[in-house]
Amino acid sequence: MNTCIHLEHWPSHFKQSSTVIIPKLNKQTYDNPKSFCSIILLNTLGKLIEKVIADRLQFHVVKNNFIHPSQLGGLKFKLTSDAGAALTHAIHSVWVKNKTTSTLAFNIAQFFLSFNYHLLTLSLKKAGFDPRVVSFFTDFLIQRKTKYRWNEFSSLIYKVNMGVGQGSALSSILSTLYLSPLLYVMN
Repeated sequence: MNTCIHLEHWPSHFKQSSTVIIPKLNKQTYDNPKSFCSIILLNTLGKLIEKVIADRLQFHVVKNNFIHPSQLGGLKFKLTSDAGAALTHAIHSVWVKNKTTSTLAFNIAQFFLSFNYHLLTLSLKKAGFDPRVVSFFTDFLIQRKTKYRWNEFSSLIYKVNMGVGQGSALSSILSTLYLSPLLYVMN
């Protein structure tokens, strides 16, 4: 990981994924794209390195108070289920005090695919990261490729130069960094 950051390069074999198309359960018909789900399979070693990088990023931005307090609240979420458990706990804590709560929930799965790289690198610079780290992420986010699989069919390899992979450990911290300046402006 340190070598990747020092060289400002993310190896191409970590940038290649397989997107597997699977049918959703209990659908009346399968003649509609909404009846299927795409699962992105990433390189396992690459995912482990991303997890270490995500931890280091999160430590740095929390230590430097770059993340808006409403984004983490001091909690470290790794999975959607962790966030759900923390949200449930927060709601029940308020109910114990006989207060009413409201929650807005929405699906952000497609959000990770639509990051604007330039805004993200500006956020990384503003957060005080070393220029090598910013340059590493510039390389990390580009020249990604995937192949699509559906049953026995396997496509050619296609460029997918957008966003952060669905299964990436970096998705949550990069989206937090991406949105942080906006939350400070709205405050």
